[in-house]
Amino acid sequence: MARKQRRFTVFSLSFLDIMSCGFGATVLVFMLIHHSTVERADEINKELLIEVDSLTREITSTEIAISNASTEIEKSDNALVQLKARTAQATEELARARDELANRNEMTMAQREHLSKLMADVQALEEQTKRLEGEVEERRLTTADGLSFVGEGDRQYLTGLKLGGRRLLIILDASASMLDTTLVNIIRTRNMPLERKLQADKWVRSLRTVEWILTRLPETTEFQVFIFNETARPLISGTENEWFASDDQKAVGRAAAALRLVDPGKGTSLYQAFNVVGQLDPMPDNVVLITDGLPTVGDAPPKRRTISSRNRIRLFQRSLQVLPSGIPVNTILFPIEGDPAASSQFWRLAMATGGSLMSPSRDWP
Repeated sequence: MARKQRRFTVFSLSFLDIMSCGFGATVLVFMLIHHSTVERADEINKELLIEVDSLTREITSTEIAISNASTEIEKSDNALVQLKARTAQATEELARARDELANRNEMTMAQREHLSKLMADVQALEEQTKRLEGEVEERRLTTADGLSFVGEGDRQYLTGLKLGGRRLLIILDASASMLDTTLVNIIRTRNMPLERKLQADKWVRSLRTVEWILTRLPETTEFQVFIFNETARPLISGTENEWFASDDQKAVGRAAAALRLVDPGKGTSLYQAFNVVGQLDPMPDNVVLITDGLPTVGDAPPKRRTISSRNRIRLFQRSLQVLPSGIPVNTILFPIEGDPAASSQFWRLAMATGGSLMSPSRDWP
């Protein structure tokens, strides 16, 4: 007899086992994934909490800073209000002070005008007095024995100087030796400040001599002033070939003002001084030389700091070679110690050129 076949059903034990295993595996996988997710979420939440805490602290500090800034701004606003009030008060006081000053200026304007007028009157009286004194001195010297002179021509006998001619060139020695008459005082004075050097008695006499000549030139005479030490240049800068009318008060004033700015120093080069005479165009027809002795420098800077009397005479003779002939040279000599040959050499120059030589007293001019 044949066996009876068993019927197949999906709800058999084997099927249920398979389903149970699959469900268990699914549950296990789910549990594992859920556990790792929870741990990762905890870590993320911890970091977020730290960041939130940091931001909270920053917000708190920012709020405090804003509060402090608001307080400072309020204080600044109050200070600004006070400053504006003080500024307004100061402006009012300044306006009142200006009004008072204007009133005082109006009150003193008449006084200033009166004072200016008095000063002008005093100056006019002083000039008149000087002019009268000069006239008296000239009359006195005219009636007495005049100073000796050499040559012919238009001369002032009271001084022995020839101040006439069409063009008169004044050459002023501006070397260091013009600061004093003794070598010791010259060395001491030349190292002093410019203000002190300009007050040296001998230098002041030299400047007054130039001014004396400028104020006594004939109306028809033109003049020019050069200064020299180791080089030569015009007293008024940039006027190398210009001649000024003696009645041009502006030019005379410029020359007088420029004299007060000359800084005497360095050595004496008559070569440079006499070389100027021939370079002027047109040349002068009369020369007044104001110096104190024979040269210490030739046509080039000296190689030695000392020089003998014999070498000074040689330099003088060499300088005469550049002096044009036919032009009288009138020398005003302020003697210096240690130069005994100066007087004789300049006297020979006066004889040779038809000029003159004078050595004025200490109180002249």
